[in-house]
Amino acid sequence: MTNTVPNSLKIAVAQLNPVMGDLAANVLMARDARLEAKLLGADLVAFGELFISGYPPEDLVDKNAFLHACREACEELAKETEGSGPSILMGTPWLTDDGKRYNAVVLMEGGKVTAMRAKVDLPNYSVFDEKRVFDAGPMPGPIDFRGVRLGVPVCEDAWSEDVPECLAETGAELLIVPNGSPWWEAKNEERQQVMVQRVVETDLPLLYINQLGGQDELVFDGGSFALAKDRTLALQMPQFESGVQMVEAVREAEGWTFARGPLAKLPDDLEADWRACVMGLGDYVNKNGFPGVVLGLSGGIDSAICAAMAVDALGPGRVHCVMMPYEYTAQHSLEDAEACAKALGVRYDVVEIHAPVEGFLSALGPLFEGTESGVTEENLQSRTRGTILMALSNKFGSMVVTTGNKSEMSVGYATLYGDMNGGFNPIKDVYKTDVYRMAAWRNGHHPDELRGPAGEVIPERIITKAPSAELRPDQTDQDSLPEYDVLDGILRGLVEDEKSISDIVADGYEVETVGRIEHLLYIAEYKRRQAAPGVKLTSRAFGRDRRYPITNRFRDRRDPAHPSGTSD
Repeated sequence: MTNTVPNSLKIAVAQLNPVMGDLAANVLMARDARLEAKLLGADLVAFGELFISGYPPEDLVDKNAFLHACREACEELAKETEGSGPSILMGTPWLTDDGKRYNAVVLMEGGKVTAMRAKVDLPNYSVFDEKRVFDAGPMPGPIDFRGVRLGVPVCEDAWSEDVPECLAETGAELLIVPNGSPWWEAKNEERQQVMVQRVVETDLPLLYINQLGGQDELVFDGGSFALAKDRTLALQMPQFESGVQMVEAVREAEGWTFARGPLAKLPDDLEADWRACVMGLGDYVNKNGFPGVVLGLSGGIDSAICAAMAVDALGPGRVHCVMMPYEYTAQHSLEDAEACAKALGVRYDVVEIHAPVEGFLSALGPLFEGTESGVTEENLQSRTRGTILMALSNKFGSMVVTTGNKSEMSVGYATLYGDMNGGFNPIKDVYKTDVYRMAAWRNGHHPDELRGPAGEVIPERIITKAPSAELRPDQTDQDSLPEYDVLDGILRGLVEDEKSISDIVADGYEVETVGRIEHLLYIAEYKRRQAAPGVKLTSRAFGRDRRYPITNRFRDRRDPAHPSGTSD
């Protein structure tokens, strides 16, 4: 190792998709990336937050066997750096000799781990629970690497000023920020604005390296970038694509900066949301070892868009669609489901449910005697369909994709053990009005990474007709719910913004409607607790993000007519 101060430092940014807990596969991926970086002439190859383990590892961190395995994997990988080629900067869980559990970054060079820096600011909000499992590290100093002093704030450390300023004050010459930053609406703009502020405060160039891939509900979109000392963008890597790209830090009279490199064009939010749903579903299926997926194709827009996402994620050969008609299924639904399946190129079967539904009704007849037919009988249709899909899943190993949108899941417009059956829901965090927007977008766009066909994969009539569960004659969703533009506006206020009823009424909605939707939102919590996981797209998703009690009698009744008390 030489102590000569260099005039440049070539850093290969490894934006890759690790598999949670598959340390051997992640090490192999890192070796391949290092080989690619070596061919590019890199001095250092840098990875995202907790790359060796995957992120977030949650309570795996409580298992010492897991932490020991992570450390051993790092020490084994470090041997690769003994000869020529780039050193490695990698995120890993790290168990110290005195029992501290750190979210750490280690430097590997000369055949061993030569430095470790621990994350200081542990996030404990939204989907993040790091204070639950990790210890906060001490304020760090820079890492000396080949004559350059690297400041390495880990993810949240760079989202506030304290750690970067400490690094700058203790001699750091450039900042490398490993991240596990999941996608949600407008996230990329937020990242870049915050990191520009760090560059302004420290007067140091900054390299932001993000993780890639789906991990349960979270999707990490990549989009790694570098900011030069003058705050201009020096590197922009693509979103939702893996790869290794070089960025060169150069020493100038005023200090270090980044030379201009490739600048990928980023997708708009609608395309990014589609690709996040596709990546989240595909990684969930593939990383959990399912051979494919099966879903009910009803002729409605929710199942059609989920089928399209599944084909884009897995290819048509791994998607099986099943139409399960009953006496209330319209002819246009039969036609539209078949047309959608043909457009997507998937296997399509029709399984009549009249016999099993009538069997249930016959068996329950003596117990139901003297009662009127209603929701119970309607839900038997949905539960029969759910049973058929689960039988196909059990028989052939495919995962059931469930297809309820966020609007429906918010107000409980779904049947437990019926249409809620399934292993994963790609549109769980997509409001109904956005389902329509995404369907129209997909019919007109086809990014190269998608495995499905181009063109109109969702027939136009599916997009334009009135939505219906088709559980009784002439049923539409608006028999039970407000128009979706009204419903979604109210729900965004209640869920994303935690607004009061009076605040939402002030936005132009009727107080009776808002109060009813709030009530439905609260009483549906028990259903959401039993719902399949699904991709987080908004700032407040159900599941890890928004956590409400099931048993809960609170209702906001401070409306404009009763500003200081309850209305009943």
